[in-house]
Amino acid sequence: MATSCMSLVLAALLLGAEPATGTGGTNASVRGSSVWPLRHRIAVTEDVAFGKGGDRVLRMDIVHPRRRPERAMPVVVWVHGGGWRMGSKSSGMKRLKPLARRGYFCVSVEYQLSQEAIFPAQIQDCKCAIRYLRAHADQYGIDPARIGVWGPSAGGHLAALLGTSGGAKDLEGEGGWADRSSDVQAVCDWFGPTDLGRLTPDDPASVNAATFVEQLLGGPIEEKTALAEKASPVAYISGDEPPFLIMHGDEDTLVPLEQSRLLYDALSAAGVPASLYVVKGAGHGFGDKKTMRIVMSFFDKHLGAQ
Repeated sequence: MATSCMSLVLAALLLGAEPATGTGGTNASVRGSSVWPLRHRIAVTEDVAFGKGGDRVLRMDIVHPRRRPERAMPVVVWVHGGGWRMGSKSSGMKRLKPLARRGYFCVSVEYQLSQEAIFPAQIQDCKCAIRYLRAHADQYGIDPARIGVWGPSAGGHLAALLGTSGGAKDLEGEGGWADRSSDVQAVCDWFGPTDLGRLTPDDPASVNAATFVEQLLGGPIEEKTALAEKASPVAYISGDEPPFLIMHGDEDTLVPLEQSRLLYDALSAAGVPASLYVVKGAGHGFGDKKTMRIVMSFFDKHLGAQ
């Protein structure tokens, strides 16, 4: 990939994720069927308030089958990318609609960006969204025991952290619904940072990501080592995490592939069901039919809309 071209798009793409540039893949241990029936008509509701983040109301967009299925629906939550300082929940709709047509109740959440508040505000907002869904399970016709999360890049980091940090009280925040759990039952992490302390400005492979990490942490990584560890999904792994699907392009020059390998190795060593799918030829973003089939298969297996 030409470095001159990459330099023109770093600011727009860094941790933001979703140009459909990926092709092919290797070492996947999950398989997707070649056909997934998309039979439900869907309904969309935007800007549903779910809690408070700092001084503002946090909102989510919801997409679900128009006719409520006979049994409670599993849930997939999308967490958007954008380097923790840009991006929008609206970006999740194109990813979630196929799942909603398949019978999932899907939501795309917003969270405080790093120019509004430093970490852990972002994960606290995401955990609040999970608690909100559980508190309103009867209203929405959803199964509180089947909630999955999915996100690209910065959103992949937050999705992974939702999966590994269950029980970390200081990451819950005070956004609302404190009597409910923020645990999740399946995680799909698309090329998210997982060990923030390793993303340093001195390393050519991670210098671009380090700029965004420093804003998230509120200062240089070498001066914020404790907070960098607190923000790292790998730091919480204990062996009781939900299943993980990790996907990363082998030509990603923004978030190093090594970040996904670190997460996969740590989960596997702890006995957690995890798959790492390396997308051949992909940079910082993908979304082709093959990768989407794998995502569908993963959520069907572990959350079971069918």
